[in-house]
Amino acid sequence: MDFVELFANDRKGVFEMSEMATSILREYYDKIVGKAQNDYMLDMFQSESSIKKQIENGYRYFFVRKEGENLGFIAFYPKKDAMYLSKFYLYKKERGKGCAREILNFIAENAKKENLCAIELNVNKMNETRFIYEHLGFKIIRAEKNDIGNGYFMDDYVYRLDI
Repeated sequence: MDFVELFANDRKGVFEMSEMATSILREYYDKIVGKAQNDYMLDMFQSESSIKKQIENGYRYFFVRKEGENLGFIAFYPKKDAMYLSKFYLYKKERGKGCAREILNFIAENAKKENLCAIELNVNKMNETRFIYEHLGFKIIRAEKNDIGNGYFMDDYVYRLDI
């Protein structure tokens, strides 16, 4: 598995990341939060301009590839004592193949390089993948409901994995 970092000045790569994110997230989150909220969230968080701005503000985005083919993507950044895992998405056909542990090891290595002692992430309470995180050793540390504007909320559990 290869992790190919995306940089803000890579216009083609940012476009490709936005298209991939839209494809994966539409398939997955339309049924959880509804199409209208997902459209809003995609524009807010995964548009080309949003991805570029996030990278400029310290997010590290990576294409997850195997033999040159995109399996999905991840994005993370340091937040207090933990590496905050903002994005961890795989195409549907790639899920359930055991990639998660290898991807988490890559994130943990990056966290340790920054002298961070944990990985944290938010997971929608209705997202069944939260059980995968629990299987991988993550623990719920709190629940939170965040207003993201336009009358929409993200109703999440916050998970933490000490490394």
